[in-house]
Amino acid sequence: MMLRTLAAVVAITAVAQGQEWPGWRGPKRDGTTTETGFPVRWSATENVLWKIEVPGKGHSSPVVWGDRIFVSTSIEEKGERRLLCLDRKDGHILWDRLVVTVTAENEHIHQLNSFASSTPVTDGKHVWIAYLDKPSFVAFCYNMDGTLAWKAVPGEFHSTHGFCSSPLLYKDTVIFNGDQDAVAWIVALDQATGKERWRADRPNKTRSYVPPVIFEAGGKMQLVLSGSKCVASYDPDTGKQIWIIDGPTEQFVASMVCAEDVFFITGGFPQYHVLGIRPDGEGNVTQSHILWRDKGETICSYVPSPIAWGSHFFIVSDIGTASCFEAKSGKRLWSEKLGGKADGKRGAHHSASPVAAGGLLYFADDDGTTRVVKAGPSFEVVATNALGEACRASPALSRGRVYLRTSNHLWCIGAP
Repeated sequence: MMLRTLAAVVAITAVAQGQEWPGWRGPKRDGTTTETGFPVRWSATENVLWKIEVPGKGHSSPVVWGDRIFVSTSIEEKGERRLLCLDRKDGHILWDRLVVTVTAENEHIHQLNSFASSTPVTDGKHVWIAYLDKPSFVAFCYNMDGTLAWKAVPGEFHSTHGFCSSPLLYKDTVIFNGDQDAVAWIVALDQATGKERWRADRPNKTRSYVPPVIFEAGGKMQLVLSGSKCVASYDPDTGKQIWIIDGPTEQFVASMVCAEDVFFITGGFPQYHVLGIRPDGEGNVTQSHILWRDKGETICSYVPSPIAWGSHFFIVSDIGTASCFEAKSGKRLWSEKLGGKADGKRGAHHSASPVAAGGLLYFADDDGTTRVVKAGPSFEVVATNALGEACRASPALSRGRVYLRTSNHLWCIGAP
């Protein structure tokens, strides 16, 4: 009896220490969690606690808070954009809300995009989501029971490759990126009412798809993102620009990360660059604050965001090469192909951004195979896990479980 009681206490403590996965790239907005104990090996039948069919299509990630999971999706043939709330215990749908019905034809999108690529965000009391109701960019706030609290239209949105703007929570605001082929902006709305708190103009009026992220670096809080032919930092309380770097290329998709007080970006189109950036500048720092640079389609990623662990940066290129860099120096310690044909130069194609926990990196490719790699200066694949379904959504990690969204299902991977 004593041992059973102790085991129960240990189990309850482990759950209590589990972290939420509240939005794009998790609790720290960089794909990492301090929680440990996640499964390393699985298949379509092994270590699958449950899987549930998700109606429609979407490349957004699942987000997790408490006993609830939120997923956005699109029923393309009906022009419907929906928000689903699922039970974490078994995946059954608690509620399903029709957010937008497109009355005209669907917007044009890139072949690798979807009509539901914006990942929701939640604070455990509300959940926020954005969709394009052509030509309007529309933000929505729902209560946890699925009732609509408010909706707001920050402006129009025009992009030949479609829409993807995952919201970001900061203090009592929710922030959206409106980079586009028109007058572009970043906007902060009041979480409770949807009223505009501040707006920052974006230069160059060029479509990009980067979710902004916030880190404390250079002695201050900074909202940072690449896109619209630049890399820039803003004060997240006011929207005032702190510093900007010209280029290094036209379009971006990947979020930024930070380690060792160095910002790291990867992008984009038509040139491929990775940069290490000092965070302590002001004004135009193009000539003064780029610490190091590497180039090339093989090592740089356009769509998958990078990840930092310890004193290293890791990325996987769209064409399947994973690389490790020293954060301070930019020295490339290894570059290795993930999957693909044995005699080919390319690995498996990647759209999802990696996540990390317990010193392990989880790289999910477009075929639904996740490779678990040690987050260190030497390359070592720990496990290769195939689900047999296409996957372009980034994984979520919470309470010892890995959540993977494939083309038709949401999978919950965990120890029995």
